[in-house]
Amino acid sequence: MPSVNLVFVASLAVTLAGILAWGFKNLPRERWQFLAVIPVRKDSLDQWRGLNLTTYGLINAGACLLGVILFFILLGSISVPSQWVFALIFCVLAVAMPASRLIAKIVEKKAHTFTVGGASFSGLLVAPLAVLAINQVSHMMGLGSTAVPMVPALAALSIAYSFGEGLGRLACISFGCCYGRPWADVHPLLRFLSFNRGFVFAGKTKKVAYEGELDGKKVVPIQAVTSVIYVTVGLVGLVAFLASSFELAFGATVAATQIWRAISELFRSDYRGGGSVSAYQKMAVLAGALSTGLVLIYPPESTPIPSPDIIAGMLSVWSPLSLLAFQALGLLVFYVMGRSRVTGSSLSFHVRCDRI
Repeated sequence: MPSVNLVFVASLAVTLAGILAWGFKNLPRERWQFLAVIPVRKDSLDQWRGLNLTTYGLINAGACLLGVILFFILLGSISVPSQWVFALIFCVLAVAMPASRLIAKIVEKKAHTFTVGGASFSGLLVAPLAVLAINQVSHMMGLGSTAVPMVPALAALSIAYSFGEGLGRLACISFGCCYGRPWADVHPLLRFLSFNRGFVFAGKTKKVAYEGELDGKKVVPIQAVTSVIYVTVGLVGLVAFLASSFELAFGATVAATQIWRAISELFRSDYRGGGSVSAYQKMAVLAGALSTGLVLIYPPESTPIPSPDIIAGMLSVWSPLSLLAFQALGLLVFYVMGRSRVTGSSLSFHVRCDRI
């Protein structure tokens, strides 16, 4: 592997390690749940009702952008034209983002929550169909039948998802959702694997408090464990991709992330729907099985795939259209996920007479 590729992987690993370490230390605190409050209307008590903007939304927007940009870089590194990368991103997000709320509403019977598990499941299902559709359009336009190579595209998507969810779990720590079981109820081995350090969440507006009544109590830091596993899996997949081992990159990242998604729910205490085996666990197993089957049966690409060039990939991102699109996506995700629907606020304003 060229040294520049190794530098890219190492830089990403160091940066994300620093971000995760900061998040694990600070985000369980009450201070990090909300970013700002926007006054929206005045009530009869001369106070304003506020709209809470959350750190949860900001982190999810950043995690989504990280995944999308990495996806763009990886496909750009094997010379996939930008217009097809944009088309594939649009197809996947157009299904995954609405599914994150719709599936949560069906499974958990909650209208104001999101599920990354449902979004990832729907994204993994629609991605192969989107690649086939894009290649068909390219063929009809006389541009060739393999505008987007199937397995490398799915490998890039699964790597991007691994990093995106690994970073996105910090949002769960901020909001106090996806919380672990009480520390006293778990096996000592799990405590050891968690470095004997659990999370203690503070704040009555966090989900761990109003749903689980576990604020101020030590719980399994399952969000942190998931973050570390997913980022590590993403790095392994990234190394494999840059070494042109696309099947390995896809198979390893999908298998590891979906298996852990199913296992991790055993250590969670939040409501995941009825039944001893949750719908999200079933989705994870099904997604892993379908993805593995696709890699085994899909025929080799008829057109040779160039060796990944990470410099070319980064240059493909550096255009006004791409940068504007990324900014628009970040704002959209924050708009959808950053406006709290389950918390409220009251504001009052006054004049600082000592400064007049």
